[in-house]
Order: sequence, then C-alpha cells, then structure tokens
Amino acid sequence: MKNLTPKDIVRELDRHIIGQDEAKKKVAIALRNRWRRQQLPDDLRDEVAPKNILMIGPTGVGKTEIARRLSKLDDAPFIKVEASKFTEVGYVGRDCESMIRELVETGIKMVREEMQAECGEKARENARKRLIDLLYPGRKGRGGQAFHPLNPSSGDEGPARNLAQDESDEKVRRMVAEKLDAGELEEKEVDLTVREQGGPQMSQLFAGSGLEEIGMNMQEVFARMAPPKTRTRRVTVAEARELLVQEELQELVDMDLAARRAVERVENSGIIFLDEIDKIAGRGQGAGQGPDVSREGVQRDILPIVEGSTVMTKYGPVRTDHILFIAAGAFHVSKVSDLIPELQGRFPIRVELASLTAADFARILRETHNSLIRQYEGMLATEGVALVFEDAAIDLMAEICAQVNQESENIGARRLHTIMEYLLEDLSFDAQKHAGATVTVTVDMVRERLSGTLVKQDLSRYIL
Repeated sequence: MKNLTPKDIVRELDRHIIGQDEAKKKVAIALRNRWRRQQLPDDLRDEVAPKNILMIGPTGVGKTEIARRLSKLDDAPFIKVEASKFTEVGYVGRDCESMIRELVETGIKMVREEMQAECGEKARENARKRLIDLLYPGRKGRGGQAFHPLNPSSGDEGPARNLAQDESDEKVRRMVAEKLDAGELEEKEVDLTVREQGGPQMSQLFAGSGLEEIGMNMQEVFARMAPPKTRTRRVTVAEARELLVQEELQELVDMDLAARRAVERVENSGIIFLDEIDKIAGRGQGAGQGPDVSREGVQRDILPIVEGSTVMTKYGPVRTDHILFIAAGAFHVSKVSDLIPELQGRFPIRVELASLTAADFARILRETHNSLIRQYEGMLATEGVALVFEDAAIDLMAEICAQVNQESENIGARRLHTIMEYLLEDLSFDAQKHAGATVTVTVDMVRERLSGTLVKQDLSRYIL
C-alpha cells in the first residue's frame, strides 16, 4: 500500500472530484486506518474492525467516483455491486456471497498481473529462444532424430554426431538470432502450435440464473478431465512472439501462490462499493407484502458478510472481517431508518453529499484531471480539429446544466455529458470538413445550441 497521509489522499481525490470535502475526509481517514492497522501487533490487529461508510446523496454527485479513485490509490481489490441485484435465498437472483467471490477474482487478476510483470523478462527470453527454434529448427527439423532409449527406431547408440554440422547449425542460429533482434524477421511467417479455444464458457451458459459460480466450477472440472486441444496456425513472427510470451507467462506464474496472495490481499485491503442500498430498504409495507417481498431478506443476507464471516470460494475460505464496505444510495424515496437496525449499525460513518451547483459544474469542466472538455479536445484533435472553449461559454454551460437539473430530473454531473454531446453534435458529425481549423466555442454558440432547444425538449432521450 502506498504510504499516503489523509491530506495526500484528499489532494489526489481533488484532482478528479470537485467538492464533497466531508466525504473525501471520511474516506481518507478510513483508508489511512487500513495502513495503521497493518502496523499494529498481531494480537491487536485482528481486533481492529474497518469503519464502514454510508454515503447519502442524489445521483451524479461523486459517490461511485470517490470509491473507485480510493481503491486505485490503495492498489486494493475493488468491485462495485448493486444491492438491487441480490435476492433473499429461495428467490431467483444473485446470491449475496457472490460479491466476495467476485472480489477474489479481481484480486487474483491483480496479483497475476503483478507476478507476470515480475516474470516478464524471463518470459520474453524464453519466447525468443522458441522463436529461433521455429525459424531454424536445425538437424531435427531436417529429419534428424535424437537418441531415446525407449525408441527402437533411434538405435542403441543413437545417431552419430557430426561436429562440423553442429558448428554450422550454431552459426546459422546466431545469424537468425541477430536478424530477429534487429527486427528484420517480423513479417516472416512461421507455423505455431497453439491451444484451441473451447466453446462457450459454462459461466456464460448459467449467466443471469444466479448459478455463475457453479458454471465456473464445472468449466474448471471439465478442463482438467479433458486434455487441451491444439492446432497449428500460420502467423507472423510478431504475432508468434506475443502468443509465446503469453504461454511462457502462464507457465512461469505459480497460480497457487497467486491465489494465496490474492486471498490475503482481499481479506486485508479489499473494498466493496455497495450501490443502490436504498433500493432494498423497506417503505412502510407490512412483512411479506408487495412485489419486493425479499427486500428485508436481502438485508439479512448481506448483514453477516458485512459483520464478518467466512465465505467459501474456489480459492479457499475468505474472511470478510476486514473488508471495507462503502454503501451508497439516494434515499429520496426511503430513509436510512428503513434499513434493519443491525445493518444500520454496521455502517457507523455516514456522510451526506451535497447537490452540485453551477459553480461546481464549471469547476468540473475546468479543473478535473480528465475533464469532458479535455476529452472532447483530444478526440477532435484526432481529426485535425483544434477545439477551444471561451471561459464565458463554460460558465454558461454550467448554468444551463444546473437549471435543467433543477427543472427536470436531477442527475448531477451526468447532465454535463448530455450538454457536451448536444453542443458538439454537428461538429463531431462534420469533423473532417474542419480538419486543420480552429473551432472556438463561444457564448453565442452555446446559447444558440442549448438555451432555446435543450431546456424545452425531453432530455431523457439524450442522457448517456
């Protein structure tokens, strides 16, 4: 984990998220506490539980972005799940424990990539040697046969060695290696034996039924029972190098070690963002009434996972005691008090995120690291168009965004996607006509494109 102080964490979050200072402060403390816990003695470390966070606020104010950026700062396994996808045991839908299995899969991927990076140099060297064998197989490639004591056709003594031929082979191999390293053989074609990809994955066949884990386990069982199928492909040296490097990486990475490291990282650093938690809150209906009869059951199924339990995965048991849960919801229909008291108690830190103002929208467009303005400037630059925004035009776009959010559904900063797309629609369509030119977005252009049309029309069909 990076040794970042809470102030450093907030400073990094400020590069991507405007406002919401209170929420940033709370998540920064929670992340720093993960590092502090790792420094404690073993007997005290297990007693320190994570302080789970409940974010309350309308859509588009930065709840998901805060959690996502937080996980990147910590290099922690992170997943985002929607609470509304889960159902109580006995109903059709996803099992609540599947979120832990999904988090472990994310951890496995992260650790495998790290271990592959460590083995990258060796894998490339092994792939280079195999490429040289493909380009110049030597005596074996011309019908020669090495001695093998169990092969009668090889003879008791094996074939006689020809020292002159061996020296000639070695000289040719050195020449091939020099040309390969110089990049002179990249387009030359070779015959490469590769593993053949099977049919659809079992997890895909079970998709949507809540049985994806069963499908993944069945796929693994069948893969072990049946030998891998191979076929010979004719590919260029450049393509063969990539395929061989991937094969070597698969061989060099110890998956048992990767699984142990991943489980340990998930247990100590994992972060689960539980979105739409307000959708599983009751709304004053009696027990067992209405179409959402399993809502309270979902809460009770999530409760032991958040409290701390052991979930069985195909990589072994995973303890959830020290996984950080960040829940979020708009709570515009239901209230936090509609959640069962036990679940409320597992989210001791609560923070309300404020709705964004016109000034916030202007800062989002100007100050964020990869703002929409920078994105559109970069995309149109690929067509040779230099896009420039006047400051007054940015302010007007922010004001229109705030006005539309106020008069219709408030979707927060996501409204900026709608405004930018509608503003630059014609320019994006005819970008080739403006190649080599500089296009300036002025106040008059914004007013013409947005003020009269965007406010009056039904914006729901433009929401991305």
